[in-house]
Amino acid sequence: MPQITTSIANFDDPAHAQAIVDIINSYAIEPHGGERVLPEEISSKIVPGMKATPGAFTMFAWDGEVPVGAAICFQGFTTFAAKPLVNIHDLAVLPAYRGQGIGTMLLEAVETHAKSLGCCKVTLEVRKANPQAEKLYLRVGYGDPDGFETRFLDKKL
Repeated sequence: MPQITTSIANFDDPAHAQAIVDIINSYAIEPHGGERVLPEEISSKIVPGMKATPGAFTMFAWDGEVPVGAAICFQGFTTFAAKPLVNIHDLAVLPAYRGQGIGTMLLEAVETHAKSLGCCKVTLEVRKANPQAEKLYLRVGYGDPDGFETRFLDKKL
């Protein structure tokens, strides 16, 4: 396994901003990601939009100086615990680096950061079409701890 490290992205660093878009696009071109690169009118707004969103952060996985994975995260609040939480909106590892524990490292890094922020939990969602990711999430303890089956639904506006 390569020597992998993790760190929080700097949204003001153009190399970090480009790496975020590149890693998201590496997922987007896969069948469970929609099979297409994000249009420039969207990809050019990702990092500025995150930078403008309070509580947004990205955790990178690095192989030396090369970013090989990212967890795109947003802070929220849970009324049932009256505490902040972190939602992992996207988690992606470059295809050549999968199966090496990098996804697990990213999840652990996000959890450590969430604890430092006083968060009580980390949430995420996974598409049915992505059983490999679901297997990872279940293996490291994500699931329905209160016994309620959870599905995330959305409505485009």
